[in-house]
Amino acid sequence: MPQNRQFLLDSRPQGEARADNFKLVTGDTPALKEGEVLVRHHYLSLDPYMRGRMDDAKSYAAPQPLGQVMQGGTVGEVVESRSPRFQAGDKVVGMGGWQEYAVVSAEQGGLRKVDTTHVPLSHYLGAVGMPGVTAWYGLTQIIQPKAGQTVVVSAASGAVGSAVGVLAKQRGCRAVGIAGGPDKCRYVEQELGFDACVDYRQYADAPSLARALKEACPGGIDGLFENVGGMVLDAVMLRMNDFGRIAVCGMIAGYEGKPIPLAYPQVILRSRLLVQGFIVSEHMELWPQGLQELGQLVGSGKFRPRESVAQGLESAPDAFLGMLKGRNFGKQVVKLV
Repeated sequence: MPQNRQFLLDSRPQGEARADNFKLVTGDTPALKEGEVLVRHHYLSLDPYMRGRMDDAKSYAAPQPLGQVMQGGTVGEVVESRSPRFQAGDKVVGMGGWQEYAVVSAEQGGLRKVDTTHVPLSHYLGAVGMPGVTAWYGLTQIIQPKAGQTVVVSAASGAVGSAVGVLAKQRGCRAVGIAGGPDKCRYVEQELGFDACVDYRQYADAPSLARALKEACPGGIDGLFENVGGMVLDAVMLRMNDFGRIAVCGMIAGYEGKPIPLAYPQVILRSRLLVQGFIVSEHMELWPQGLQELGQLVGSGKFRPRESVAQGLESAPDAFLGMLKGRNFGKQVVKLV
């Protein structure tokens, strides 16, 4: 069995996460038992939710245990199998974590075969994986947009936000993104096909950002897919139409543990807004429906998601910390093979 390099969570962050919260170790891969498979990871996923799990605090998921492999999504290839369900050479997606190899139970390990004929393997961690289904669920089940309505998404160039806009356009909506920097806004408009994108970095406060949104959303805003919070959420709320729907997916502005005040809560009452948080892993029964639509969009070329690819396992901590500061462009993955 091969030697395996792994990143463990070595300490909990005090405020901002740091590279020394992680520890790189090398060890032996255990021999396979009956019903297990050995997977060589080709890519591992880096996602904002991992930051919250590094803290030992109440959340929607249990904290990441100290001294154990950092948990997260992976795609790779079965190199050895002692299960009739998988054969060597099968491409699979799972939750193998920040390591080069994983020994996984074929029955209970959550492994799923994937077809790479039309969809590149890494996209099963992004547009045709958990981020894509997150976008699909929040849009279709909470925002429930009708043709002609306006949907706004924050962090629009990211793995989740980009899928929200593409899915909204498929439903005949006006899709407006909010992103940081002219390059990201250009990508959102020209490559993803959003109707407009607002660069929040050009505005000092929520009222000035809201004025920019008024231009981008002349008919007001019917649905918001929220990934950021803070000033961005405040600005969008000022432009929401009556009976608007807000799907709360993430709060990037609060990942370092600081409070995120809400400046205009009275708008929720005045405009009779629905504000609903959700965790996509609680709705697994709908994943096949979402994955089917996303797979068709990517496979047909109607959705061309962008990736930021870090090279080698040792790059994972810095790539993760950079992602939390918005340095990635699209889905952040680490290439291991």
